Amino acid sequence: MSGQGSAPRRFVPPLRGEVEAECFDHPLLAPFGCWRALLEAPQWPDMAALNAAVAVAGKWFVRQDEALLADGLHYEQRIAAGAIATREANWHDFFNALVWARYPAIKRALNARQCAAIAEVGTRQRNRAQQALTQFDESGLVVRVRDRALLAAWDAHDWRTLFVDQAAAWQRGEMAVAASVGHALLEQCLLPGRRIVGKALVVVASDDAAAITQVVQAISEGRVLQQAAELRPLPLAGIVGWHRQQDSGFYADADYFRPRRAGRVYPPPLRAQA
Repeated sequence: MSGQGSAPRRFVPPLRGEVEAECFDHPLLAPFGCWRALLEAPQWPDMAALNAAVAVAGKWFVRQDEALLADGLHYEQRIAAGAIATREANWHDFFNALVWARYPAIKRALNARQCAAIAEVGTRQRNRAQQALTQFDESGLVVRVRDRALLAAWDAHDWRTLFVDQAAAWQRGEMAVAASVGHALLEQCLLPGRRIVGKALVVVASDDAAAITQVVQAISEGRVLQQAAELRPLPLAGIVGWHRQQDSGFYADADYFRPRRAGRVYPPPLRAQA
């Protein structure tokens, strides 16, 4: 959901070397700041350079071509064996590599769950859990809150209260994006001013590391991501300071800040272990 209007538009990322510099300052990309030079480089890294720059223990990025795909393995099964199929000169797969390097425990947990589902239903079907796992992998966020009461407005899709009235809570870190997991979401940061929507797992925790650890455990144990409806949509442009224009009319745009559907109920947040 891009929030660009009622009719969805196909996302077309800019060419490498043509991304406006301000796009790399998007808050979602902050956790990947150590790879800023790699992001801004005018040329794509080859597989050897990519593996050297974003090394992941026990995994390696391999060029996706006909020879690779001829092995007959499912994409997730190949990852479990160590090889992450990666298209060359492709932002989507490039960001996937960065997420693997930044949040390897989350990515390993997602892959293990996907492989377990494949073992159960085969490679020609997809169950609800696989759909949820994929949605989180593509568009997911881990959001940390220090007080569960902050979620009341979010659960009601009361966006003005969540982002305007509770702006101080975001500024003080009482509510924060603890991990930018979705590589499709990161790719959308490459278009300046684009209003993007993440799909969040929420954790009550005192710090980001504890929130991420709890999400890894919950995914691994199958306590979350059994169906996509568990994920809370978060219009990221509403967070204070995350969009260039945040006046009263901005928050009144129901095409982006969508009302809650009748009967929609979100699960309680995870809780980090004390």
